[in-house]
Amino acid sequence: MVRPHLEVADILQRHGAAYRARHAGRISLTQLKVMSAIETCRTATLGGHVESCTACGHRRIAYNSCRNRHCPKCQGAAARDWLAAREADLLPVGYFHVVFTVPAEIAGLALHNKAELYELLFHTAAETMLTIAADPRHLGARIGITAVLHSWGSALTHHPHIHMVVPGGGISLDGQRWVSSRPAFLLPVRVLGKLFRRLFLTRLLALFDAGRLQFFSAQAALNERRAFLRHIAPLRKQRWVVYAKPPFSGPAAVLAYLSRYTHRVAISNRRLIAMDEAGITFRYKDYRRDDAERQRVMTLAPDEFIRRFLTHVLPKGFHRIRHCGLLASAGCKANIARARDLLAVAPIAAEPEEPPVAPAATPLAPCPYCGGRMVIIEIFQRRLQPRAPPYLPPLIRRIAS
Repeated sequence: MVRPHLEVADILQRHGAAYRARHAGRISLTQLKVMSAIETCRTATLGGHVESCTACGHRRIAYNSCRNRHCPKCQGAAARDWLAAREADLLPVGYFHVVFTVPAEIAGLALHNKAELYELLFHTAAETMLTIAADPRHLGARIGITAVLHSWGSALTHHPHIHMVVPGGGISLDGQRWVSSRPAFLLPVRVLGKLFRRLFLTRLLALFDAGRLQFFSAQAALNERRAFLRHIAPLRKQRWVVYAKPPFSGPAAVLAYLSRYTHRVAISNRRLIAMDEAGITFRYKDYRRDDAERQRVMTLAPDEFIRRFLTHVLPKGFHRIRHCGLLASAGCKANIARARDLLAVAPIAAEPEEPPVAPAATPLAPCPYCGGRMVIIEIFQRRLQPRAPPYLPPLIRRIAS
């Protein structure tokens, strides 16, 4: 794989130490760990292994990945493994993409209360979908949901929202039949938005009264109950945006969508353009413009770029991918089997388990010189170098000399 010309790691390696010094005491331990992981990802600091070609003898060094969920370089393999596990859960029905967003005032409250408000966002969005779907006036069925939290806008601003992938139908409340949605319509978004707003604000106030919300700096006045009530009062009259995109064209499209959303980080390396005296330049989408003018370019000072990036570090242990309703882990297998039975679809045959393969025999990317098979011949520990450096095969050596 070709390395991007600029990575988030490069930015943190150049500007991270100065940022930590300037903001000492205001960066959380979790954020510091994320910075360190990205800076050292695929470097000698984390150790690695030496691969050798069995045909021509060419060797190359591969350093270990940090595997941090916020690292732009480490999400590809995690996404592939996760998608392989989800493929068996897909049903031969249309799937809808539903998005729940919160007003900017709520996003501001979440800056100092991420764990509480992100959790509230997940639970309220899921309950809203399950409640309206179970209502006989709408679908009258139990549905399944795969939900993913994104906390960013395209310009790295703080914009928490929930993406959902929902099958177009569900199991009837008595469990005896499959209830299909209309081909291009799942649930009324205005009804969803009203219930979502009511549930969220009711539970937000309950969190405040229980002393589970804290506010600092410019928001410190909101620690007083009357000020907090005045702050959220206008939100009861606003329209909370819930929208549903047209259904996917099939299971393959669902998997393609999931691969783009489930393990995405705040900004990918391929969106970075330059790092120079002007700052960090990157591409973003301005959704307020027409499609032809939507692609834009922005330059931020290094401090501001790092601050925005760290805004999207999740609380320790927080799960940003969740399954609800029929897909909840406790009864997922039984519910999928029942749904397939009601849809008269043959169950997916389980593939026989293969014996584990020793790391030294695991096939790797082919040799760049002769296309031969590469195998691991040496593993070296953190902060060490391999005993024998990589070398070019004899033919390449003769040409180079």
